[in-house]
Amino acid sequence: MKTLVLILCGYVFLLGAIPAHAAEDVVQLQLGKTLFTKTAVPACSLCHTLKDANAEGAVGPVLDEIKPDTARIIKALQNGIGQMPSYKASLSDTQMQAIADYVAKAVSN
Repeated sequence: MKTLVLILCGYVFLLGAIPAHAAEDVVQLQLGKTLFTKTAVPACSLCHTLKDANAEGAVGPVLDEIKPDTARIIKALQNGIGQMPSYKASLSDTQMQAIADYVAKAVSN
């Protein structure tokens, strides 16, 4: 019984050690995925292939192969690149950051 109490106390301690921002990160990544797959107009997934999003676009580069970092993604979203339009007029800075965070995390796995 004493062992069970110690184990439970250990779990409670570990749960308290999880940073508060971890939940915010999950929300940010989910927002980014939703924007990538559905909400952005046009949706990123229409053109780009990204395994984590089950996206198989045929126009833009395969993001799993080029593995862009957040800065590169933000720049492309703000300015456009090649056939990709700028999203400055349709997405907020927060939304662009969410997409960048999501894609960068997805390609790093």
